[in-house]
Amino acid sequence: MAPILMVGTVIVNLALIFYSIGIFIEQHRHKITQKALLFLTLGIAFDIVATTCMIIGSTNSPFSLHGLLGYSSLMVMLIETTLAWRHRLRAGDGEVSSGLHLYSRIAYFWWVAAFVTGALIVFCGS
Repeated sequence: MAPILMVGTVIVNLALIFYSIGIFIEQHRHKITQKALLFLTLGIAFDIVATTCMIIGSTNSPFSLHGLLGYSSLMVMLIETTLAWRHRLRAGDGEVSSGLHLYSRIAYFWWVAAFVTGALIVFCGS
C-alpha cells in the first residue's frame, strides 16, 4: 500500500472516531453542545484530508461506485455539520428539531456505510 494511502487510512479512522463521538453526543442529549460541534468539525476536517489522500494515492478512477458513495457521504456529513453549526449559532444549547435529529442519524449511517465499503474493498482486494 502506498504511504499516502496508509496516511489516509489512519486519518479516515480518526474521522470515524470524531464523527461517532459528535453524533452520539447529539443523539443522546438532543442538543448540539460545544463538545459535539468540536467533534463533528474535527470529523469533517479529517474526512476531507483522508479523502484527498485516498484520491491522490489511488490508482483507480475517483469516479468509481465507492468513490461516489464516499463523496456523497462526505457531502451529507458536511451538510450535517453545517446545520449543527447553524443550530448552535441560532439556538445555543436549545434542543434540536426532530428533523435535524433524524438527519444526523441518517447522515452518520450513510457515512459509516461508505467507510465500511471502503474497508471491504481494501480487505477483499488484498
